[in-house]
Amino acid sequence: MCDAVCVSVMETHPFAAAPAGSPTLESLPVEPLLTSEFDVNPGSVYERLRSMYGPVAPVGLMGVPVWLVLDYREVLEVLRNDSVWRRDVRHWRARAEGRLPQDWPLLAGYEVRQTMFFDDDEHRHARLAYHSAMRPFQDGHSPEGWELRAAVAKYADELIAMLAAESGTSGFADLAAQYTRPLLLMVTTKLFGCPVELGDEMVMEMWRMLDGGPDAGPATERALGAMTRLAAHRRFRPGEDLTSYMLLADPSLSDEQLGRELFMNAVYLNDITGNMVCNTLLEVLRGNATVRRSLSAGQIGETVNRAALVNPPTANLCFRFAARDVRLGNFWIRGGDIVSPSVAAAHRDLITAGTSHLVDSAVSTRAHLAWGAGPHQCPSAARELAGTIVSTAVGRVFEHFARAELTLPLDQLPWRAGPVVRGLRLLPVRYELSAHSQAVRVPPARGSDNAVTPVALAEAVPSRQPSRLLGALRRLMFGGRKAD
Repeated sequence: MCDAVCVSVMETHPFAAAPAGSPTLESLPVEPLLTSEFDVNPGSVYERLRSMYGPVAPVGLMGVPVWLVLDYREVLEVLRNDSVWRRDVRHWRARAEGRLPQDWPLLAGYEVRQTMFFDDDEHRHARLAYHSAMRPFQDGHSPEGWELRAAVAKYADELIAMLAAESGTSGFADLAAQYTRPLLLMVTTKLFGCPVELGDEMVMEMWRMLDGGPDAGPATERALGAMTRLAAHRRFRPGEDLTSYMLLADPSLSDEQLGRELFMNAVYLNDITGNMVCNTLLEVLRGNATVRRSLSAGQIGETVNRAALVNPPTANLCFRFAARDVRLGNFWIRGGDIVSPSVAAAHRDLITAGTSHLVDSAVSTRAHLAWGAGPHQCPSAARELAGTIVSTAVGRVFEHFARAELTLPLDQLPWRAGPVVRGLRLLPVRYELSAHSQAVRVPPARGSDNAVTPVALAEAVPSRQPSRLLGALRRLMFGGRKAD
């Protein structure tokens, strides 16, 4: 009866306050979200919370209570209605009142004043400038767009060739460390016009920030410092890269402001896009029938969509903060409360609704929320670029490999434990190159006088001295063995 009355009040007066006596987030008992069970099988945790609380559940996130939104409809409402669900961390009541642990590791990233965490006109202005800067790379027929797409394919081919040079035309490989991560590093280096010495440094710092470990705060500061140095470098020496085009789109940006924008874009390009590559490869390798069918039919984009539906690279999207009291699910959310929209949990609604009706439908797979939704969803130019990178990276693997199979059972694959991303630490496979790939000339192994280096080296280093990026790539690919 109380629920019916509360809903009626909301319908007639959308700015009603939470009724007296309704539980607050701080008054509810919460269980920690990040447990060993969550690391192994987050889906079971989402389902248990849903059965206990309904579409919205109170959870503990590294010692801080958070509303976790579980159902697709409610997640979509939070993502789309930015007048109620704000992105700016300054709306968070617990932070404003000084009730957060001083070393809460997830706060550092949210304190970065950047487009992703702006609202209203500030957000629209910054997003417009980003669209303008990204537009040349969005168009595959423009010189910048064509060159970037060609480079992604070439980098993928070169990395597989380097793998073959090190490990042979058949053997074992980690497609996370030896393929996906260096590929995204090479793409970032090219797109951002990034000096070689900054690339390896910034990627490692971004991983530390997103994993929310004890070094997350210092890692964020170091990565921001690297991006600020890049902004200053390109202001002095502009080129045909995203950093220079962002300066053209908004000349008022300071080096620090531009560094913050580059930082968050690098996070998405490297970590989120990289996770989508690995997760898509995993769905094919583990024998997901619908994913394999779309790949065999030559529908790489559909393959990526299906994998994003089953295992989105961002399990839980950026926090939102309630602008006012509002009912969501079975609870009243107070103004200033923190809310975490769970894409991974929401996708289970689509999957469990009946695979023959939803998951096997090309239309329904595009309903995935891996790119977000609403005013803050990933911009179309960035989505298209990320989709191109993922499709190319996945397609090149299965073009070059005649055979590839996992070398670990699914339940033994190591996942990164974190509240945001869903990414593999390793993707170990046994592979055999196809006959046409074996015939391609590959870079000679270490120690050869005529070693062929990745194209990124020549483009990123005017002096064409390849040692730094080549050393970084080999550290990423081959476990830190020293390159000659």
